[in-house]
Amino acid sequence: MTATGTFGLSSEARNLHWLLTNLVEEVPGLLSVAVVSSDGLLLLSSDPETRGTAVTGVGRQDGPRGAGADLATIVSGIASLTVGAARLMNGGDMKQTMVAMDEGSVFVMSISDGSLLGVHAAPDVDMSVVAYHMALFVGRAGHVLTPELRSELRQTMEAAR
Repeated sequence: MTATGTFGLSSEARNLHWLLTNLVEEVPGLLSVAVVSSDGLLLLSSDPETRGTAVTGVGRQDGPRGAGADLATIVSGIASLTVGAARLMNGGDMKQTMVAMDEGSVFVMSISDGSLLGVHAAPDVDMSVVAYHMALFVGRAGHVLTPELRSELRQTMEAAR
């Protein structure tokens, strides 16, 4: 992660950037990772193509499907469907969802207060490794992702546009 990517951010925001960058660096085969707010807004994304540089909109490429805002939209839609299904089935809260496709996978995991972690992975990725590292991220980020931090990340995204 570059210093310019986190300049002016709170220590909590820098910590979240670090956690996301660490997730990308620890798990081979991740194509795109996004932290999404409960209302579907992209809060933070990381593109492994830039070798783990966490970005908040600055320098975001209009890359392949699954990049940044596209992944946020997909994650929000998947979460909406699975949360609705859990309610209809009296299944409690949605914890995680995985969609396996011929050419990759999408993983969605609840963080806290409706925030979500979404991952788009290559077809040959070890799904158990992805799920394990996502759970580690959620465990570490859940208490950090406060309403104040979400607001700070949203403002950073808006300023970067």
